[in-house]
Amino acid sequence: MLLYLNAAFAGLLILSNILAVKLFSIGSWAILPAAVIVYVFTYPITDIIGEVYGKEAARKTVFAGFVTQLLAAIFIFAAIHLPTAPFFGAQAEFETILSGSFRVTIASLISYLVSQNLDVFVFHKLKEKHGSKKLWIRNNLSTASSQLIDTTVFILIAFYGTMPLGALIGMVATQYIFKFIVALIDTPLVYLFVKIAKKERAGAEVNAAA
Repeated sequence: MLLYLNAAFAGLLILSNILAVKLFSIGSWAILPAAVIVYVFTYPITDIIGEVYGKEAARKTVFAGFVTQLLAAIFIFAAIHLPTAPFFGAQAEFETILSGSFRVTIASLISYLVSQNLDVFVFHKLKEKHGSKKLWIRNNLSTASSQLIDTTVFILIAFYGTMPLGALIGMVATQYIFKFIVALIDTPLVYLFVKIAKKERAGAEVNAAA
């Protein structure tokens, strides 16, 4: 199960970077990058890993995700600058979809490292206090705090100085509200996958002992 959780985590990270170029609206009050519908699910994955496999496993997952994003950025950059075939007529569209600005890329990597490590730290501080009980508290509190940091750090680094401060605050608020709602909704999924992972791990330990 740990292998699949790590694969899902890395896959969602790469997918969120690709989807970030697409903007969608919720009524007339919010405009969000499509990446938010994917990236929000990376936090419960590290919570599941931390709950079942421990803090160190969760930290390794976060670091592996950082390396994966870095490698993806390097290979995408290389692909964009490969000589274009004469009959390939979509180079401009290819660049538009896959190439983010250097500032946005740096903002994404910094906000990722800070927020994901904070998520692991807060989750395990609460686990030390509550033991195996009250998973919903540490899942939601760690995710809520880390997503606030992630949203704030990313938007400030990526867009500060390019638009009024009020607009930046509005972007942080709308994105965070969306992420917070999703975090509350996915709590039953965290319980489900923790149960599955613990059962699978217990079975593997029994088989190993035999």
